[in-house]
Amino acid sequence: MKYKTVAVVLIAVFTVLLMINYIADEDTDITIEQESYSQTRSLMDTTVTISILTSNETYASEVIERAFNKMYYVDRVMNNYDNNSELSMLNEEGFVNNADLELAYVVDRSKYYSQRSKGAFDISIQPVLDLWASKYSPGGTYEDPTPEEINETLILVNYSAIVIDGNNITLGNGMKITLGGVAKGYAVDLAIESLIDDGIISGFVNAGGDGRYIGSKPDESSWRVGLQNPEKSEDSVTIMDIKDMAVATSGNYERYFNDTAKVSHIADPRTGYTSQNLISATVIASSAMDADAFATAVFILGEKDGINMVEDLDGIECLLITTDKRIVRSSGFSSYENN
Repeated sequence: MKYKTVAVVLIAVFTVLLMINYIADEDTDITIEQESYSQTRSLMDTTVTISILTSNETYASEVIERAFNKMYYVDRVMNNYDNNSELSMLNEEGFVNNADLELAYVVDRSKYYSQRSKGAFDISIQPVLDLWASKYSPGGTYEDPTPEEINETLILVNYSAIVIDGNNITLGNGMKITLGGVAKGYAVDLAIESLIDDGIISGFVNAGGDGRYIGSKPDESSWRVGLQNPEKSEDSVTIMDIKDMAVATSGNYERYFNDTAKVSHIADPRTGYTSQNLISATVIASSAMDADAFATAVFILGEKDGINMVEDLDGIECLLITTDKRIVRSSGFSSYENN
């Protein structure tokens, strides 16, 4: 698994991809036709769609290409399954001097997520993920790790042992990190920033459920994003009205280390065991990286602690699906729902 991929599919209810809007040019009073241009590619172990509203097809292609290049860049730097990535070098050597500034920023920001979640989110979880993956991979025992193996591996999980000095990054002895819980969201943010820099005021980037949406649809309404019902893929649990915000979901009923074992891909850094507290956690935030990270944290924390954390964060809302199929919302989540 390269990146933490959404286990609950966010259905973009903006399926009308050929949208037309008409705006008046202030200088000529000529009506300019605006259309939606979209491209979808396989990237970062998922499917990425970039869609923008503009009046020029050639320009749209150039703008979308630049946005995709930002995401390719993140993948090259932060993919720990690419031996040539800077993240892999950091894990191999235990340090990187003069690290890529984007890598240093994401690692530093990840420590903030760890602090706010009291360790429920921790990028130094990689040794635990490796342990579980080895058990449920060809040649493995297809049984859970023993308590002794878990405890031995947990010694290596400690976000506070990650030292960032300028753009120099150092890990504690034997530690390895993964940015699977934040890199995809960060890539979405960079792509959106690229679109904005190119003058785009309406569009979205959706990477396997990590989506960020700017501006409005041609009819000036918000983007409508549906949260898939885990039991009925054609149904939505809710429809969210999203404008200049991001949405991400973490869950355990679609992606597993092994199809037969059905082991959740999200492990609790505090215990070393896979998280079974919720079916899914959906977070709305101003940035895709925040939504990505806090969705993982809420999923691990569970209903009570997850809601408490979100209520203590400014500009963050969440919706949880509990293991007994209840829908739980933070106090402000309903303001984003389409009633």
